[in-house]
Amino acid sequence: MKNLIRSFLVLLTIATITACTDNDDKQEGTASIAVRLTDKPGDYDKVNIEVTDVLIKRAKADGDESLNDEEFGWESIGTVNTGIYDLLELTGGIDTLLVSGDISAGKIEQIRLVLGDNNTVEKDGSVYDLKTPSAEQSGLKIKIDDIFEPGSTHNFLLDFDVSRSIIDAGNSGNLILKPVIRASDESNSGKIEGMVSPSTFQSIVTATNGEITVSAYVDKRGKFVLNGMPEGSYEITVTPATDSGYQEKTVENVEVLVRKSADLGIIELEELPVTG
Repeated sequence: MKNLIRSFLVLLTIATITACTDNDDKQEGTASIAVRLTDKPGDYDKVNIEVTDVLIKRAKADGDESLNDEEFGWESIGTVNTGIYDLLELTGGIDTLLVSGDISAGKIEQIRLVLGDNNTVEKDGSVYDLKTPSAEQSGLKIKIDDIFEPGSTHNFLLDFDVSRSIIDAGNSGNLILKPVIRASDESNSGKIEGMVSPSTFQSIVTATNGEITVSAYVDKRGKFVLNGMPEGSYEITVTPATDSGYQEKTVENVEVLVRKSADLGIIELEELPVTG
């Protein structure tokens, strides 16, 4: 199978509702939060990740030295739908709810996604354990540095880059899980979506503006979604599998607006010219 880049997204939805709090470090109000997962397929048959918790860490108040400790001040969001998730089942904009609950409004510095030990990949009928380095066992820390105002809504996407997160340890035969995550906030970003035809082979869709590059694979229907895109103009490239017999195609000047979807409709690929 092709060595392709894969990623999955954690959708973090935060909506603030009015309430009172007597903590000077927290702004008045509470925030409702939900966390979802979605994925882009790659060259594994399954990528199973065990999720055990989702935590947040607040900005410290002036004079509060306790929050200087990296392991102090973490809060659970609510009752997490713990379990093992096959990321490759979550494609084409599909997601699954991990947790929802209320948190106090205020500045949140980090989100921590806590993974269990039951992480595996499956390829060609064989299952391989994913080992987690000791430094990662307390959870994945993602900086967000965002202020949750009462009445505001924040939708965070945590883009899990599987190709960079699963590392072959060489002669040991081990596969190491060392997650690499890109965070974006849907409240100040948009998305690009569409269909690729034909969809009988795997294609990757890449958006770039010279500063950032975001990729996604089409699902079995040919659908793709690029979430968490900062506002701006992008060049879209559809790259079919090398043995597909089809040409790469580029769509220029795709405009992304905040909280809007740029729908490209159906992108028709053309066959490679016959040679010789």
